[in-house]
Amino acid sequence: MNTTNVDQVLDLKGLLCPIPIVKINIAVKKIELGETVTATATDAGVIMDIPAWCSSTGNELISMDEEGGIFTFEIKRLK
Repeated sequence: MNTTNVDQVLDLKGLLCPIPIVKINIAVKKIELGETVTATATDAGVIMDIPAWCSSTGNELISMDEEGGIFTFEIKRLK
C-alpha cells in the first residue's frame, strides 16, 4: 500500500454502513486537492461502497487491502 504522503488517517473500525462513507466524505472535503486519506474499516460493505463512492465523486482509490477482516484503503482527493 502506498502511504508515503498520507495527509489524514481515519479509524472506521466497528462502524457500519453508511457511516464509513459519511466519514470518508467529510474527511476528503477537509483536505486539499492531491492530498490523501487512509482509512481502516471492519464493515465488508466498504469493498463495494468505497470504489463506488470514488467513482461517483471523481476521487481516486489508490489502494484497498484486506488483512484479518480489516480493510485498509487510500483515497486521493481529485475534486
